[in-house]
Amino acid sequence: LVSLFMSDLMVGLVVMPPAMLNQLYGRWVLRGDFCSLWASFDVMCCSASILNLCVISLDRYLLITSPLRYKLRMTSCRALALILATWSLAALASFLPI
Repeated sequence: LVSLFMSDLMVGLVVMPPAMLNQLYGRWVLRGDFCSLWASFDVMCCSASILNLCVISLDRYLLITSPLRYKLRMTSCRALALILATWSLAALASFLPI
């Protein structure tokens, strides 16, 4: 849940202010090289948010289907690995095309 919070917070703090300026002025008013960086952060944060929701859904599914084995399956190391995989996949999908 903290990872989902961080991705949504980054959308609100990093992605939305330049998008608001873009909507207000009807054109890109910031430096030109910042546009591709902003677009990458937009894709990364939104992808991370969606992937975090998928991981949370998978976690809840595992808890409901096998509640007695859940503690053995979902260790803190596995949870950290899932979070790192989520952010890595989101970063690769967004920054690799640049």
